[in-house]
Amino acid sequence: MSAYIQYLLSGMVIGAIYAIVALGFYIMWSAVRAVNFAHGDTLMIGAVISVALMWTGIPLYFGIPIAIAVAAVFGVIIERIAVRPLNHGPSSIGWMLSTIAIGLMIEAFVTITFGSDPRSLPSPLMDEPIIFMGAGVFMHELLIPVAAIGLLFALDGFYKHTMLGRGMRAVALNPMAAGLMGIDVKRVASISFAVAAALGAVAGILAAPIVQVSATMGLLLGLKGFLVAIIAGMSNARGVVIVGFAYGILERFVEGFGSTAAREVVGFSVMILLLLIFPKGIFSPKEVQKV
Repeated sequence: MSAYIQYLLSGMVIGAIYAIVALGFYIMWSAVRAVNFAHGDTLMIGAVISVALMWTGIPLYFGIPIAIAVAAVFGVIIERIAVRPLNHGPSSIGWMLSTIAIGLMIEAFVTITFGSDPRSLPSPLMDEPIIFMGAGVFMHELLIPVAAIGLLFALDGFYKHTMLGRGMRAVALNPMAAGLMGIDVKRVASISFAVAAALGAVAGILAAPIVQVSATMGLLLGLKGFLVAIIAGMSNARGVVIVGFAYGILERFVEGFGSTAAREVVGFSVMILLLLIFPKGIFSPKEVQKV
C-alpha cells in the first residue's frame, strides 16, 4: 500500500511541474495563437540563474526574483524577434523554427558558461521527509502541487478581474476587434510571453532541488509540458492542470512497476492515443457550426 501512495505523491509532484510549464503554453497560445518552442529553456534559465547567483553569495530570496525577471525579459525578446515577425496567419510556421533555433543556441551558451556538469539548488524544505502511511515526501515536494493550483487560480482571477487580463482575453477571442477597441495587441502579446516565461522560470526553480540543474534540464520537461497542453486543449487552463497531474501520476506508476524506459514508451504512447481520440484536446469546447 505504501508503494502506491509513494507513486501517487511523487506523480503529483512531477505532474505539477508539467502543469505549470503547460500553463505557459496556454497563456502564449491564447494571446497570439503561437508558442515559444524554447519555453523549456525558460525553465532552465530560472534554475541556472538561481544557482549561479547563489554561488556569488546572493541569497536565494534575492536571486529567485532576479532569475524570474530575467526569464520574463527573455520571453519578451523571443516574442519580439522570433515570433511576431514570422506570425502572419494561421498557416505561418516560421516561429516554430526560429524559437527552436534560439532554444538550441541558449542551451549551447549555457553549456559553455555554466558547464556541462549538473548542479543542485538547495532547499531548506528538503531536509526531513514527512512520512505518510509508509510513504516519504519532502515539504518542498508538497509545495509544488500547491503552487500549480495556486497559479491556476491566480491566473483565472487575473483574466477575470484586471483590465490587462480582460484585454488579453479580448485579444485571444479576436485580435482585430480588440485592436479596434483601443487595445494594444502587440503589447498584450509581449506581456503574455513575459508571463509565460516567468511561469517557466518558477517551474524550473521549484524543480531544481529535485532534478539536477543543467543546460538541457528543460528539454524533456518542456516537451512534456507542451504535450500536456495539447492533450488538454490549449484553451482550457483547468484542463491543462488536470492532465498535467494525471500524466505525472501515470509516469510514476509505470516507472515504479516497470522501468524508466517503459515510462517514456507508455507515456508517449498514451499521449498519441489520446490525440487520435481527441484531436482538439480533451477539454476543448465543442464548436457549433451554424448553417
